[in-house]
Amino acid sequence: MTRVPRIRRQDYGVLTPPPLGGWDPALTVTVVIPAHDRQGTLDLTLAALSAQSYPAELMDVVVVDDGSTVPLRLPETVPDGTKLISSPPGGWGRAWALQAGLEAATGEVVLVLDADMVPHREHVEAQLRWHHLAPYVVTLGWIDFTVADHLPSPERVRAAVRDGEEDGLFPLSPHRHDWAEKIIDDHDGLRTAPSSLATRIHVGATAAYPAALLRSVGGLDTSLVLAEDTELGYRLTQAGAVFVPDPQARAWHLGLPTAMRDVAALKRYNDPYVADRVPYRRYLRTDPGRQWLVPYVDAVVRAGAYEDVRATVDGLLGGSLPDVRVTVEGPWASLGAGRRSPLGDPDLDLRLVHATFEHDARVRLADPEARPADQAAPPPAGPAARPADRVGPPPAGPARRPGGPERVVAPFRLTVPPGWVPRADTVERLVARLEEDDGGVLCLALAETEEGVLVARLERTSALSRAALVAEPGEPLDDVLDEVFGVEWLDGAEWGFARRPAVYPPRRRPVPEAERLAAQHRKEIARLRERADALRAELAQARRQAGKSERDAARWRQKAESWRREAVRLSRDRDRDRTVLTRAVRRMRDLASGR
Repeated sequence: MTRVPRIRRQDYGVLTPPPLGGWDPALTVTVVIPAHDRQGTLDLTLAALSAQSYPAELMDVVVVDDGSTVPLRLPETVPDGTKLISSPPGGWGRAWALQAGLEAATGEVVLVLDADMVPHREHVEAQLRWHHLAPYVVTLGWIDFTVADHLPSPERVRAAVRDGEEDGLFPLSPHRHDWAEKIIDDHDGLRTAPSSLATRIHVGATAAYPAALLRSVGGLDTSLVLAEDTELGYRLTQAGAVFVPDPQARAWHLGLPTAMRDVAALKRYNDPYVADRVPYRRYLRTDPGRQWLVPYVDAVVRAGAYEDVRATVDGLLGGSLPDVRVTVEGPWASLGAGRRSPLGDPDLDLRLVHATFEHDARVRLADPEARPADQAAPPPAGPAARPADRVGPPPAGPARRPGGPERVVAPFRLTVPPGWVPRADTVERLVARLEEDDGGVLCLALAETEEGVLVARLERTSALSRAALVAEPGEPLDDVLDEVFGVEWLDGAEWGFARRPAVYPPRRRPVPEAERLAAQHRKEIARLRERADALRAELAQARRQAGKSERDAARWRQKAESWRREAVRLSRDRDRDRTVLTRAVRRMRDLASGR
């Protein structure tokens, strides 16, 4: 058995694609083309497909007519093995038509191509060569836009594609998918892009999927009429897919898409649908108190002692990250309604947990014993947990008609043993830590018991899925997780996990966080006011002292001036007296000399 290549995160650089035209393809591919009133451009798409370098015997085409006003027809120039089907009744739109095409596809790879695309000769081959290397790769073609007003004939297109002269078919428009190409360029061809970013570049106009992987996630969400490729890209990420954009898989896009013609209107329409289904778009989930179809974190708590379970669930729901759904797992079906002793019921704790959370919209009560056969149970969150016994999240079931895939998959899963309570910011900080390096698993050591280490785990869903895709039988899954995404151990206490209080629930109504903060702020304001009053008193005292000092200084200045004047007067008197004395001495000398 050939070992499945192990791609770490998005770094598909471990794969070496063969040169175009220098290898022997083996996989079959079905090209699915949804179309609505696109006969003119569809003819060109089919003409280009009829001249592909990929072996014709390995390729078939399914065109899905999505309720065209004038029913579509197959033109003369088509690939061998092309068939035209109509969308089934009950729905409409691109996703609805694609799902019909997926159900009719027989190829090992499904390549989706819009009916306004004209692929280059090596378009299919360039994408399919990656699928021969790993069974979980999703390839994306490279799109050139044209606004040509006059379209060539299908024969002209087929001849140009056959002869490798596709560049001359249309004038090149300056418009491009600049945002997607920037993400690709900034992250080394997407190899260094984090999971939450890589999924954004999934544009469905030209993309190829392993058929088994696409069906495992439930196909298209047929409840959507726009943004279906964005939503599908998210679910493929959770299934462990690696996105590979190939610049050599070139194709013309005839005309500009809606995203370029009226981006504001498209965004206004898409945002509510994307916000509900794609938790990665955090900027769309800023409304306080809202709940969403797909949560950001799916927390799991095993049923146990009533007080333990309630404390843990309360802590998870009361955190700073509101986008959390909690699943409490237990044998709920065993709770019969027959006569029993209410206080002596052997299932009393389980019954109290059920009564506490039965009607809470953010809490699910799930029975792990009632899982479908294809769904693996999570590992125990308690002592001596063995993650190696896990096989990761299961593939999603078939798509609903209408309404989309039945299974909701959050990007993160947190398992907490009952009785351990996270701090208000614990879950939010842990998710940020895992996102910082696009890590796979955080293991938080809570306590050491005789049975082993009690662990809480935050796991990235896409990492679990990837590990399940590449793990060999009997191989410890945590070893595989560490290889494909990374496993990190942390101290649970340092990250805010603590045992529940001895008395739980509290006998007195707990102070709401807002009231507690308000009281804390009032106390701080009172302290600052007291400090301000003391400073004002000090300032007044300083001003009084300064006034006294000014008065003393003025008094001393007056005294100094008085002393100066007295000194001047005395100096003058001294000078006068000295003059009189000098004259007297001179007179006496004159008398003595007989003058």
